[in-house]
Amino acid sequence: MGVMGKKVLADVKPYLMMVLLQVGYAGMYIVSVASLKQGMSHFVLVTYRNIAATAVMTPFAILFERGLRPKMTVPIFIKICGLALLEPVIDQNLYYLGNKLTSASFSSALVNILPAVTFIMAIILRMEKLRLRSTHSQAKVAGTICTVTGAVLMIMYHGPVVQFPWAKGAHHADPSAAAAAQSSSTWLTGTIMIIGSCVAWAGFFVLQSNTLNSYPAPLTLTSVICAMGAVINAAVTLVAERRDMGAWVVGFDTRLFTVVYSGVVCSGVAFYVQGLVTKTRGPVFVTAFQPLCMLMTAVMGSILLKEETTLGSVIGAAIIVLGLYSLIWGKSNDIIDGKPPNSVAEKLALPLTSLGANGNGGANCGNGGRHVCGGQVAHDVETAAPVKGAICH
Repeated sequence: MGVMGKKVLADVKPYLMMVLLQVGYAGMYIVSVASLKQGMSHFVLVTYRNIAATAVMTPFAILFERGLRPKMTVPIFIKICGLALLEPVIDQNLYYLGNKLTSASFSSALVNILPAVTFIMAIILRMEKLRLRSTHSQAKVAGTICTVTGAVLMIMYHGPVVQFPWAKGAHHADPSAAAAAQSSSTWLTGTIMIIGSCVAWAGFFVLQSNTLNSYPAPLTLTSVICAMGAVINAAVTLVAERRDMGAWVVGFDTRLFTVVYSGVVCSGVAFYVQGLVTKTRGPVFVTAFQPLCMLMTAVMGSILLKEETTLGSVIGAAIIVLGLYSLIWGKSNDIIDGKPPNSVAEKLALPLTSLGANGNGGANCGNGGRHVCGGQVAHDVETAAPVKGAICH
């Protein structure tokens, strides 16, 4: 391969990696919904997924951070327990439950409100500066308002079913199941669960940003959080599923595939790919691909799961994407002329909202994450760009 060929490959590689990663996340949404609606306990899924994620991440932590890990102190351990509660336990359980009660396409669209939720939380905690006379600050505010508006529209208005050309005539295979899935009370409960998971995920980034300052070993931190999350969630599962110990049994079927797939692809592989691309292209580049996952999930969900997509979901998702890109654009120039942060607020700026123009923001996860080491850039994000070592949905 000549010099020109290598240059073209280097230019195309980040795009290809991000597209394939979004395919991976979309697959996670689909297989998790399929497993949950077949009766798999979301508590068991979260526990096994974090065990798989720990098994994947620990060897990398041992290999690449040997001699670099700081001493584990009691305050740091308490923070790690808090991180494990917020992300692997609260976030993932709420997300999977909301996913089960709604649909894969709906949840993958609604989870795009994560950057706006994090931005609002950053403003409340004074970790984010807002200059209303600045065009970029105005874009951030407008993007947040658009995102919230789109989410409210998706909740309040369903409208007629949108028939996709590739899925025409494929719906209503099971009218009773479709009616149950579209039940207003069930749908509203699922929506609240997804929004709650985004709030927990945003809180995770707040605490994670602080923890990485005192424990700058992201791979080790990720491994320990996943391990602690598996232990804590296992205890929760023992209580929640005490009347049905058979829920722990996972055969060689969709359930086992979901556990391994979400743990390896959406935690281990996603962590590495997002970190690699973020290092070369910056977190804004990584975040910009998130809506692609939503589109892929909608297509795959309508074909494989026979899911129905309503007009309200389509319009709301479009508004959320517009708000997301407005927020990303507003954050892209927060660090002017590449100057390093000086104030305490700037140094503690949230990973999800610190999209510096110099691109040195660390790895993105996605919900995902999309919600998903245990949530997903990612999503993770899944949806925005956290620091290197962040947990994925």
